[in-house]
Amino acid sequence: MRPRRTATPNKSPRKSKPIPQALAVPHPAPGRWRETYDTIKQMRTRITAPVDTMGCDQAQSKETDPKNRRFATLISLMLSSQTKDEVTDAAVSKLRTALGGSLSVDALIAADDATISEAIGKVGFWRRKTEYIKKAAQRLRDDFDSDVPKTVDELCSLPGVGPKMAFLVLQVAWNLNAGIGVDVHVHRITNRLGWHKPPTKNPEETRLNLQSWLPNELHSDINHMLVGFGQVICVPVGPRCDLCDLSTKGLCPSAQKASKSKSLKARKAVAFKAEPSSPFSPSPKIEIEIEAKQENTALYTIPPSIVKNEEMW
Repeated sequence: MRPRRTATPNKSPRKSKPIPQALAVPHPAPGRWRETYDTIKQMRTRITAPVDTMGCDQAQSKETDPKNRRFATLISLMLSSQTKDEVTDAAVSKLRTALGGSLSVDALIAADDATISEAIGKVGFWRRKTEYIKKAAQRLRDDFDSDVPKTVDELCSLPGVGPKMAFLVLQVAWNLNAGIGVDVHVHRITNRLGWHKPPTKNPEETRLNLQSWLPNELHSDINHMLVGFGQVICVPVGPRCDLCDLSTKGLCPSAQKASKSKSLKARKAVAFKAEPSSPFSPSPKIEIEIEAKQENTALYTIPPSIVKNEEMW
């Protein structure tokens, strides 16, 4: 009898191929894209969004050791999938406290799973993320001298890390512009703007399209800009086209006209709070007040096909 062959399990077949960086045929630049980009950029100067105060770039601010700062950025992004910035920010802070006051590779490896789970228990997929961040820390210790890798492919070899996270980690932790981090906001908004012909089906298609025509110097800024815009104005359900300058300039083909429909009346009013102008604040900021229940059901609603793989972008 021929001896039975023992198959060697492939732990991560999805990551066996390098992350694609370019299209065979570049996507043409959309008409008036620069005017649209600059208009959104100007609107963002008047908006304080959750990502501005609780995004992944804030996670490193409480660390002093350079390696810990980079590691905190990675952990923040790994916890952020399917989770609001407010919840991610609180989870990172709670995890830091649980680990003794600093987010380090060694401290995370030494912590038991129950301690980690207790700290991050309010983020989406917390059980899976407990496993992912523990295994990622072990990989960093064993293969990368307890530091965050500096290439997209190396980052994507870590459990629970996909292209979106990898590109953002490189931008925030290493100040390396290797590509565009595309999340649900960037994917949704650029399709609403008609920047993809035909519309893209997933964030990776969106990323490759954008990278083929958007000037390289804008790659590191577009994620933060559009995420904040998508959290406050161009929300998934009931976008605030009535507050959007793109509507008045005719720059958005998806713009909706304000109406006195029942659904519009049911929406809570947006409160604008003007701050005194100064050299550091050239225009009034806008503080958006959104009913908590509405935010949970609308702001982060994602199509099921996207939800399925979002944490691996």
